[in-house]
Amino acid sequence: MRSPKTVLSAALGLGLAASLAAAVPAVATPSAAPADNTVTAAQYVGSAAEKADTKRFFEAVLKSALAKQKKTGAASVTVTYDASGAPTFARQISSSAQIWNSAVSNVKLQEGSGGDFQYREGNDPRGSYASTDGHGRGYIFLDYQQNQEYDSTRVTAHETGHVLGLPDHYEGPCSELMSGGGPGPSCTNAQPDANERAEVDQLWANGLKGAHFGKAS
Repeated sequence: MRSPKTVLSAALGLGLAASLAAAVPAVATPSAAPADNTVTAAQYVGSAAEKADTKRFFEAVLKSALAKQKKTGAASVTVTYDASGAPTFARQISSSAQIWNSAVSNVKLQEGSGGDFQYREGNDPRGSYASTDGHGRGYIFLDYQQNQEYDSTRVTAHETGHVLGLPDHYEGPCSELMSGGGPGPSCTNAQPDANERAEVDQLWANGLKGAHFGKAS
């Protein structure tokens, strides 16, 4: 178990709290079936510390992307990502980028070596989450077991929403992408709703000065 005082990684999005880690066994391979009696994200409400970590991730990526935009003079900000660390989820990552690129106008996701952030995969009892070092670098971790229990494209698009500035809102309906695991595994919606789309466009139009960071989770 890692302390939030020593690292900024947190069980964001569909991930589980580190304090619940002992209740969620890891799996050996992405093809293994979810264990019984797993504590799901629907039973977990994100903490203020995790919301703050998500905000720091967004700000780090935003600063990196805005610095590049100044050099190019492009109308929209391009955020690059490196998906080489999560080959199992290549299709879901590509789909998530397409979903967000179709949904918003002021920021675009583009695959590129290195990237403003990275995707990684593996086993983690906390599930999937977003993490940043606070210096313009961060990554999205995609957990094997969770991506079997929940719709994998929804998981990936949800975590990517954190990069674009959206916090968790677990109590929301399935129609909200950032409700994450709140509606349960039967929810397969991977599209942000109108409010989420508008919020991302507003955040990336205004830069850090306008980053009020959404509604409370």
